[in-house]
Amino acid sequence: MKDLIVQGPALTAAALDTFKVICTPERITLGKNAARCVAVRDDAETCKAVRALALYWKLDIALVDPRLHLSNFHLLVLDMDSTLVNVETLDEVAAYAGKGAEVAAITEAAMRGEVDYKESLRRRVRMLDGIDAALLARVYDEKLAFNDGAQRLVSQCRHAGLKTMLATGGFTFFTDRVKAKLDFDYTRANELEIVNGRLTGGVTGPDGAEIIDAEGKAQAVRDACADIGCPTVETIVIGDGANDVKMMQLAGISVAYRAKPVVREQAKYALDHSPLDGVLNWFAIE
Repeated sequence: MKDLIVQGPALTAAALDTFKVICTPERITLGKNAARCVAVRDDAETCKAVRALALYWKLDIALVDPRLHLSNFHLLVLDMDSTLVNVETLDEVAAYAGKGAEVAAITEAAMRGEVDYKESLRRRVRMLDGIDAALLARVYDEKLAFNDGAQRLVSQCRHAGLKTMLATGGFTFFTDRVKAKLDFDYTRANELEIVNGRLTGGVTGPDGAEIIDAEGKAQAVRDACADIGCPTVETIVIGDGANDVKMMQLAGISVAYRAKPVVREQAKYALDHSPLDGVLNWFAIE
């Protein structure tokens, strides 16, 4: 038997009643925009039915082990752009430089897994050759915000003893600031080449190494786990794009957040409607 977590802004008594008919739980506990249906069947027929109901009501569901505790895990890993924060930072820089549409089209294809990530990143950054690096600060100050629930998720995980990591194909200009704001333990990101206050169109990985792509993110997770002394299965990994799939495959819990279909198909759970701290509802209270 499993517990079924049903959550989302659209959760109503009427919606919950339809789940009760299908699942016949022993009892239901309620939270903010969330319900835990205790002791439900997890056979194929029930799973198919609850997925259909979730789609109909525009809700997120997760069948979880009732003994699942946050303290079973040692590392929380988040992608940055469109996961932890509300924008694709490179696209926003390009928009300020008057090249938003061209760069955004390449970003979208890369996130769907249709083009090679490293090459797509080089192409996008080359298009910004010569722009004023001050545009990076404008994007951070004027456009970047944390997605709903992000700060609470990170804070609660830290309180439970987990280390936290930001693993992104984005850039250190932004990750350095986000790390300071949310007190991340680890970050892994790419570096934009800036000379005399202007972007050169060049990009590298950390300290001039290989660009961080899907494999680079996965290696970042392995490195952090080695430092902590835990297996990768004791991680929670959250992302939205194709370059997040490899690090998700290492995790005990992988979460597709407002994700592309290729990511949703690979992830253990998805949050299409709930805020990021909806992840916390999957764990038993200790």
